[in-house]
Formats: sequence, C-alpha cells, structure tokens
Amino acid sequence: MKALEEKILREGQILPGNVLKVGSFLNQQIDVPFMNEMASEGVRFFSDKAITKVLTVEASGIAFGYAVAAKLNVPLVFAKKSRTSNVSGSVLQAQVYSYTHNTNYTATVSADFLTEKDTVLLVDDFLANGEALKGLAALAEQGGAQVAGALIAIEKGFQKGGDALRQAGMQVESLAIIEEMSPERGIRFRP
Repeated sequence: MKALEEKILREGQILPGNVLKVGSFLNQQIDVPFMNEMASEGVRFFSDKAITKVLTVEASGIAFGYAVAAKLNVPLVFAKKSRTSNVSGSVLQAQVYSYTHNTNYTATVSADFLTEKDTVLLVDDFLANGEALKGLAALAEQGGAQVAGALIAIEKGFQKGGDALRQAGMQVESLAIIEEMSPERGIRFRP
C-alpha cells in the first residue's frame, strides 16, 4: 500500500534494536480515517474467505483489528497478554515471545469466543519474527476454528517471520513490507 509506505517514511522513526515507532498514526495515536483506508485495502485479499471473526492480541493490534472487523462486519476477538479476573471459565492459551518487549507472555482468550464454527482472520499491527501470529493461530486451532490467513499493517521482511509463515502454508498479506531499515540508510520497502 503506497500510501502506508509514504506515511511510514514521513512519520516513522527508527529506534535502536530495529524498532519502528509509528505511534503518530498506528499504535498510540490512531489516524482513524487512514486506519479505515488500510482496512479497506487489506480485506480485499480475503474477499473469497467466509470470515466469521477477526483475532488479534492486545493492545497495539486492537485498533487495526477493529477497523478490519468493522469492514468485514464480524466480531473482533483479542487475546489478553495475561489471564485476568474478567476472563473466567474455560480458556485457550498460548505462549508468545514479544520481540518488542523481549519477554514471554501467555495469550489468553475465553474458549467461548473461538469455536469450530469460526473462520478466523488473524490481524496485527506488526509482523517481525511471527511469534504473535503463531500464538494467535494456536489459540484459534485450540478452539477448533479455521485460520483463513493473516493481515498485517507493517511487516519487517528482514526478520523473516512472514516468509517462514508463508512457507508453512499460511496466507499472510502485509500492507507494507520493510526490506531494510537503519538510521543511517533509512527505510527500503520490498517491491
């Protein structure tokens, strides 16, 4: 998505550790009209799938997940990063390593929200090593749901998580794929 690439170049900041800060429009302050444009662009990749739910992980994936779910007119389910008192009864859980936070967490969803009746689209703001998507796919599979694929706002192609998931058979569609990123050379996108 050319408009997303241009916005990343204009507003993104490269931080130490291969972290791209896009808080001005994607994951702290939300540019709602642009988020809706991103969702419209993204859902076209899955127009042939009978998606019943969108699944993401808290917190940064929720805004993009909501926009995608709204375009598809289906519920949004988000995995909590820890079990809380408002998630009771039978739960689905998966261990996930967070690249950004350099820690493991347990992604948790109520088993009521993902069942064998569901076809789920995984959605996230970033894809680096693919750990969050693997965890989300594991949650869907534990509930008996089918995974239609994954829609990502920004993929760090140089970290190879998306390539590995594609090679494993998952349909992964990213609106922008960064091939190279450094403070010295800037950002180069995959053609």
